[in-house]
Formats: sequence, structure tokens, C-alpha cells
Amino acid sequence: MLIAGDIGGTKSDLAVFSREAGPLAPIAESKVHSADYSSLEDIVKEFLTNTRLQVDRACFAVAGPVIEGRVKTTNLPWVIEENSLALELNLHKDHVHVMNDLEAIARSVPILRPNDVVTINNGRAIAQGPIAVIAPGTGLGESFLTWDGSRYQAHSSEGGHCDFAPSDERQVRLLEYMFTKFDHVSYERVCSGVGIPNLYRFLRDVEGISEDPEVEKQVAAAGDPSFVIIDKAVDPASQSKLCAAAIDLFASILAGEAGNLAVKVLATGGVYLAGGASVHCLEVIKKPEFIWRFKQKGRLTDLLECIPVHVVVSPAGLAGAAAYGLEF
Repeated sequence: MLIAGDIGGTKSDLAVFSREAGPLAPIAESKVHSADYSSLEDIVKEFLTNTRLQVDRACFAVAGPVIEGRVKTTNLPWVIEENSLALELNLHKDHVHVMNDLEAIARSVPILRPNDVVTINNGRAIAQGPIAVIAPGTGLGESFLTWDGSRYQAHSSEGGHCDFAPSDERQVRLLEYMFTKFDHVSYERVCSGVGIPNLYRFLRDVEGISEDPEVEKQVAAAGDPSFVIIDKAVDPASQSKLCAAAIDLFASILAGEAGNLAVKVLATGGVYLAGGASVHCLEVIKKPEFIWRFKQKGRLTDLLECIPVHVVVSPAGLAGAAAYGLEF
């Protein structure tokens, strides 16, 4: 049996899978807060002890660039190595694999079921065309798939760390504000869980949008302010204009970068949005403004209109890691 995991800066999902049941039917599952642990090994050992299941292989999707089986996690103070994991978990070194989390999400795309996605632009997918994946979670991940003649192959990237390029006057002001805070302003700084509080503060301090005092206290006291901001933005009963404006701006930036990625890889097979922020902001992403912003690519606008856009609402990273782990 296989233990697979999707290891993020905020939470980690673990599950045990069998070849018979496949990557979409876990035998046992667990979700933990990543920062509560000092290492991935600690999380895995606790999970296996609690489930009392025996595994003979492992595959983990991790946020960060994986080079020769080693990764320094982007939003956690961990270094993860395949050989060390194998030793700690008493597994054969050839039976432990670490992959980039966006590569794992990309690997899940070919096996997604209809109820795993919400389509926000039908478009006209071209069979075997390239597919783009963009996932705002704690950070911003990007990946893509290409057809090799018999199946889709997933490719990881660190595209979320590319320079943020504003697409309207408000975003220009945002970039100027961000340069007072950071030497390098990437898309991740403004389009992710760590980026949403930056949007909130910009709209409050520069644009002058006022905040309800009680909401402001909740945001200030939160360990992860993005959760509060998103919750207040999507709650119909909330009166927070500032939170709503921050998530509208987030969705606008996400739409533009999703369009950028679609152009870069010529994603005629479709664009898939994943990650926790996409799921929690789904009602905002479903608004017509999102696809309008996605399509605004000048002479390529007509091309973007034809590209299907989907939001993945299931644990895609975990499924992708399981799919690979059950194969190798």
C-alpha cells in the first residue's frame, strides 16, 4: 500500500491508498496543520501510528522546487529529502518519491471526475492540447501538461514567483505600494494566501476603504488573516466592504495571471484553477468579471474566449501524488 500526502504551508493532507481501489478512493485520511509539526517525518509517523496501516511506498507533493529528490519548502522551515524519508519510514529508497505540489495537481487533471470541477467557461477544448494549472493556496503555484503521443505528461514550474505585472490603474498603484514593502514583487505576493492580506492593507491604507472595527480586530488577531478576509468577503451577511474589495482584487489578479499562463503554454486543452483560495472564493470567481479579465489579452482575446476554464473543488494534489505513487 501507498501513503501519499499533499504538504502545504498551511495544511497537510495524508492518506493511504491501494492499487485495487486507486488514487480517488483513500483507505484512511488525515488533515493536519503543518506548522504544528517540526518535520514531514513527524506527521507521517503519527498518521501511520494512529491508523496502524502498513505501507511499502510513499509519495508526497510539496510546495517548493524539487531538485534531485530534495526540496526546501517555500512556506515552511523544512528541508525534505527522499533518502532521509526512506530511512525514517523504513522504506526502500526507490519506493519514496517527492514531487512539486503543482506537478501533483497537474497529474490529477486527467483522472478528475465531473463532480471534481466547476466549469466557469465552457470554451471548446482541443483534444490533446496543452493544459494549464494555476493554484493559489498559501503561495501561488503554476504547472502545465503536454501530450506525449500516448498520455499527458505533467511539468512543474515556479511561475508564481514571476514579476507581478499590473493590468489597470489600481493594480499599478498596488505595485507601487508593494515596492515600499518588498524588493521583488511576485504574483505570489498579491495572488495567494500570503498575498491577500497585502491587498487588504493596500485598499485600506492607500485607497482609503474603511473597515468595520470588529472585522479589523479579527483580521489583526488572526494567525492567517486571509481566512478571515475571505470569509467576510463571501458571507452574504457581512458588511465588510474592505474584505469584499480585497477578494474582488484578488480574483481580478488571478484571472489575469491565469490568462497569462494560458497564453504562455497555449492551453487549448483548458485551464484548471486549484488551491484552497480558489475553492473558498468560488462564488467570486464565478462572476462574469473573472472571465472578462481572463480574456483581456489584446490580439489574442478571441483565442482566450475558446479556452475552457475549470475550478477544481476536490483534493487534487493528494490524488495526483497517489496516482504517481501507485504507478512507480
